[in-house]
Amino acid sequence: MTQPKKILFTHSYFYRFDQKQWENQQPYPPLGTITAAAWMRQNGYEVALCDTALATGPEVIEPFLKQGFDSLAIYDDGFNYLTKMCLTNMREAAFKMAKMAKDKGLQVFVSSSDSTDHFEKYLENGADVVILGEAEETLLELANGEKSYAEIPGIAYLENGEVKKNPKRPVMRDLDQIPMAAWDLVDINPYRDLWMEKWGYFSLNIATTRGCPFKCNWCAKPIYGNRYNTRSVQHVSNEIEYLVKNFKPTHFWMCDDIFGLKPGWVQKFRDEVKSRNLNFKYKIQSRVDLLLKEDSIEALAQSGLHEVWVGAESGSQKILDAMDKGTQLSQIEEATRILKSKGVRVAFFLQFGYLGETKDDIQKTIDMVKRLKPDDIGISVSYPLPGTKFYDMVKSQLGGKQNWTDSDDLAMMYQGTFSSAYYKKLHRFVHKEFRKAKALEALGNVLKGKANPIKKAKPILSYLYYGPTSILDKQQLERLENK
Repeated sequence: MTQPKKILFTHSYFYRFDQKQWENQQPYPPLGTITAAAWMRQNGYEVALCDTALATGPEVIEPFLKQGFDSLAIYDDGFNYLTKMCLTNMREAAFKMAKMAKDKGLQVFVSSSDSTDHFEKYLENGADVVILGEAEETLLELANGEKSYAEIPGIAYLENGEVKKNPKRPVMRDLDQIPMAAWDLVDINPYRDLWMEKWGYFSLNIATTRGCPFKCNWCAKPIYGNRYNTRSVQHVSNEIEYLVKNFKPTHFWMCDDIFGLKPGWVQKFRDEVKSRNLNFKYKIQSRVDLLLKEDSIEALAQSGLHEVWVGAESGSQKILDAMDKGTQLSQIEEATRILKSKGVRVAFFLQFGYLGETKDDIQKTIDMVKRLKPDDIGISVSYPLPGTKFYDMVKSQLGGKQNWTDSDDLAMMYQGTFSSAYYKKLHRFVHKEFRKAKALEALGNVLKGKANPIKKAKPILSYLYYGPTSILDKQQLERLENK
């Protein structure tokens, strides 16, 4: 009887290499990686995982490479939006692991957003094959070795020193054919310990869909594309039930690009959660126009929705339209109001520096934050990702630096209205204006008898810091305007 081939899985997202994310202490296991491992195991392969998420460096893989594996799959978690940013320190780590594996005689396959965008670089640095797009079916064909590289769609490889890129492979439509992620390969304890120490609860990640049909012109979809496919409610609920039973999380991050787009899905999910007596909280990413459809917010709240991150992006309708966002400022306001009324936390993704943005547009965004008072905000500057309309608009301006080192880099890589220094200072200023608004909101709730003054003392007193320092930041912004 032929022995099954042995595949070692790893990935190149090191939380410690991204200071902002490491300090945040909200690490998640590499869901895409362990899903691919489960797929290969279901198809008869022996699999193992070198999880680099919490490791100090790529050298952690060295002991694994001595254990008789036939191939290494550097398979990044395509459900982690941070991997789309193609951070250069993660890329260098992937190169190092690929070269270490090649030195041990392993065949090296790579699947990631960055390798899709820059497959030539990976082929020059140890990869035998870069898998382009959704990778499970392609990886299976590569591993069984029955076809030549030229016959396998969705890959890039070298042939006689020349880079070859094959046509795309269609994405899977029936996601229920993919088994539950191989959670047994992950040492969950370090993740739980970090969450409990910093936040007092434990969260795990679940994906219910693949892809996004919307066409915001700065958003790249290198792995799953513009098609949108959904797991069944039963398939998702089985995984949640397994995780609750075995690892005891009380919270989940539903890490879809857009959660609950399929009509009726969130209502069926609510009913399934209730019928199984599952009790957990969760956060999602969504769109304000989608949330306002039918009774979606009500159904989400009833199934345990705790927090929703929406792509508010800008308080200027002009900028939203330029982005091809497809949403209205009135929808941001209405969705925020209804979510808060249901006890759901609302968080805004905000984006500065888009082409044509003026000081007036920036002020409109600040005013929106102060008026709507979301529970949290995340701020970035526009980031040109290959394969997007926005990238094509600015690529002639891109110099040597085309990727950030880490997610707190915030460098402008093209000629925006203002300088990188201005936008970095703006990042600090808007956060302080946000904190000031939340402090005043807390004070108002205490005065109206709607909140416990002891519990709200800290945010109220924070105004004593954010008030004066935001004035200084505003003065510095004014000096940076013309530099």
